[in-house]
Amino acid sequence: MQSDEERDAGVHTLPITVEYGDGEITITPTVVETGRGLVLIDVGPRGATDAIRTHLTSLGYALEDIWLVVLTHHDGDHVGGLAELLEQVDAVVATHRDEAPFLTGERDPIKSTGGDRYPPVAVDLELTGGVRIPTLAGPMAVVDTPGHAPGHISLHFPENGLLIAGDALVADGDEPLSGPKPTFTPDMDRALESVDALAALEIEHVVCYHGGYVDSGTERIREIAETRTERDLE
Repeated sequence: MQSDEERDAGVHTLPITVEYGDGEITITPTVVETGRGLVLIDVGPRGATDAIRTHLTSLGYALEDIWLVVLTHHDGDHVGGLAELLEQVDAVVATHRDEAPFLTGERDPIKSTGGDRYPPVAVDLELTGGVRIPTLAGPMAVVDTPGHAPGHISLHFPENGLLIAGDALVADGDEPLSGPKPTFTPDMDRALESVDALAALEIEHVVCYHGGYVDSGTERIREIAETRTERDLE
């Protein structure tokens, strides 16, 4: 569910249920309004473009209003539909420099993408932590959160305390907000260090790609980080 804070800030979640692998998953791409159009954060797997178009129409936008696509990382459930989207939209593609080789086809995806690898795409802009993108919600800061993927990033809006976490945090389990899933996280130690880094930010609410909007922030993220520390000391 989209909160009043998200709508007021010009940030809109686009929950989509899609077929992926042998089943269905619910994912949460997000769009952010800017002075020149929309920034789309993550795309989804193949076939997600039509659902994104439907969401944008309901918000009063067209698919063609997307001028920038930011990918949190290269997993197929986040980027598999990118080539399909780019057939219909002339958008700049941005991701962390450590993720770029997976998107361009120089390297194969680390994890299974639910079938053959997605079509390679060109990366126009390579990001690093600290980069800020102007939006109507204030500056959107790139935060390095590696572990789930080598160059995984999250996006932080300091002015309203919103974090778009990608897969650095999840909200589709028993807890309202949890750390990354070990089964799908090749470097769990680095991923948990990334949770520590997020706990140092001022966050009031979070959008997880898996689980959507959560009215929870720094206090809960610190609990996740502290639980990890306590386990390490046992």
